[in-house]
Amino acid sequence: MARGGRLGLALGLLLALALTLRAKPTVRKERVVRPDSELGERPAEDNQSFQYDHEAFLGKEDSKTFDQLSPEESKERLGKIVDRIDSDGDGLVTTEELKVWIKRVQKRYIYDNVAKVWKDYDRDKDEKISWEEYKQATYGYYLGNPAEFQDSSDHLTFKKMLPRDERRFKASDLDGDLTATREEFTAFLHPEEFEHMKEIVVLETLEDIDKNGDGFVDQDEYIADMFSHEDNGPEPDWVLSEREQFNDFRDLNKDGKLDKDEIRHWILPQDYDHAQAEARHLVYESDKNKDEKLTKEEILDNWNMFVGSQATNYGEDLTKNHDEL
Repeated sequence: MARGGRLGLALGLLLALALTLRAKPTVRKERVVRPDSELGERPAEDNQSFQYDHEAFLGKEDSKTFDQLSPEESKERLGKIVDRIDSDGDGLVTTEELKVWIKRVQKRYIYDNVAKVWKDYDRDKDEKISWEEYKQATYGYYLGNPAEFQDSSDHLTFKKMLPRDERRFKASDLDGDLTATREEFTAFLHPEEFEHMKEIVVLETLEDIDKNGDGFVDQDEYIADMFSHEDNGPEPDWVLSEREQFNDFRDLNKDGKLDKDEIRHWILPQDYDHAQAEARHLVYESDKNKDEKLTKEEILDNWNMFVGSQATNYGEDLTKNHDEL
């Protein structure tokens, strides 16, 4: 195969795999959002949980930029952000104001992500992406050269993912014209963010975990999705805890397996609002006088939770202007 052909194949496969990975709902294998434990019982913060806070508060891209800043620079920029979060200008940041901000950050990340890949698929530059455009951009080489894939694992990957992508594309295509507007393409790339795409999220999760193809997820399949037995040693304590979670909370009808409704209840809990939970957590950890509101001083005193960096060198990303935050 020519070098250009292999490059096109590699890029196409990476794009396809990236789409599948993004599609998985975000327990340990990123199936659900982080559960909201009782805030008063949370363990001491570590670097990993701080990073979760940073990404929720800043977004993934801007959290990377803040990782390159000195503490002084971080606090200065954080102060500007606080002024924007305080929408009524009373000098206090409420849980509701924080929740609105976090939702805005998440929405901006999603639409920025779509904007970055839009031109790769909108080949005729008509500000819409047809199913044919997407299929050719992602699977074109595979479809045009099927003989090269017959004995490869790539063949099985493409063969599985093509109809899956088509099914999801059609679900996101609300007017049924097989052409996606930006909003429809956003629903295609980020189905977990759109109500009308929730059934696709549940179905794809089931298909990912259900290895024996019986249409259900048993306990071993549930565990195998998050833990790989590389030897015959004992399971870690957290795996034993997850087995208890499966029996006590996931398997609602106690038949030893999860159906679609139970999977939906697991990965898309109706009573959980990620932004609300994160806002409550940030307020709880930073509210020194326990009035359930944050002054700018309280936020800056706890800057490390909001934007803090463990970096020791500041890199060259600082030339990028992030004042729009």
